[in-house]
Amino acid sequence: MRCTAVARLLLVVLVVACGGDGTDLDTSVESAGPPPVGVADMTFTDDTRQRELRVQLWYPACTTRTIAAAWNPPAATGAFPLVAFSHCHECTRFSGMTIARRLASHGFAVVAVDHTGNTLWDQLDMDGLPLDGTTLELRVGDLAFAIARARGELATAAGLTIAAGPIGAFGHSFGSVTAGLHAQRSGAEVGAVFGLAAPMENPLLPGVTITELDAPLGFLVAREDNSISELGNELIRGNFMRAPGPAWKLEVADAGHWSVSDLVGIVPGFAPGCGAGTRQTDGQPFTYLPPETGRGIAAAYVTAFFKATLLADAGAEAYLSAARPAGTVTAETR
Repeated sequence: MRCTAVARLLLVVLVVACGGDGTDLDTSVESAGPPPVGVADMTFTDDTRQRELRVQLWYPACTTRTIAAAWNPPAATGAFPLVAFSHCHECTRFSGMTIARRLASHGFAVVAVDHTGNTLWDQLDMDGLPLDGTTLELRVGDLAFAIARARGELATAAGLTIAAGPIGAFGHSFGSVTAGLHAQRSGAEVGAVFGLAAPMENPLLPGVTITELDAPLGFLVAREDNSISELGNELIRGNFMRAPGPAWKLEVADAGHWSVSDLVGIVPGFAPGCGAGTRQTDGQPFTYLPPETGRGIAAAYVTAFFKATLLADAGAEAYLSAARPAGTVTAETR
């Protein structure tokens, strides 16, 4: 396994707060849940498209090892909702590892796939696919294939039971568009979609029509995202305002495009999100959020989003309207 980024969990003291409607916030999402986390992965060939894909699954385990994630332990007892992750342009399936581990520790199975030809390894070999509609179509097919493998061979290998019913999907950057388009095409299979640092519907990568996404939607805006620029952030806000169903939007101050990613700073192109930067809004110097803080915020809110939408957890839904930490996160619901 080639893993170039080490995930760090943001450990936060559990403080019971109260939502505006009297519902206790589910602040447990701010740290790992009680179950240990297991990991399984396999390489498959999608014969219909002649594509070789590496697919990885995070899941609640029954092992008592005190490591971040054990490799191929027996799964915990029970049926767990499935959530699919799509990585950013020229990234890897490990890009959302902190979020995946957080979700798995709270009772979800999370599947991620390396989008062959559109990974960091391909970019370093100077043999990557372009950021265009053709690549988007390949990625959507990859995500559908990975979901099927998670329900099949990977679940069998882990001894895992995937819960019946709708699944979740989330993605970062290009992955946000990928998750949105898969959800749009799959209909009732996807019950909730979360996009990190990119608009699902956007003119650069047409395909998603936000008004056709009836599932609950979540959006994270990195305020100092100089990769998609303020124009891109405005498009995210527009997606949120035009969402036909329940929608949540988080805006994170001093966050760059890679602040939510486990690959932040791993190559020069992923630097925005580390150390000193220049504000895209006014050109002034500033310091990005610490990477572990950015990833921790994303992990907490994505976990709360899927607990609220797939598990009908009232405390998690209350959390989505809270600003945690205050002064850094603003939250809006419609």
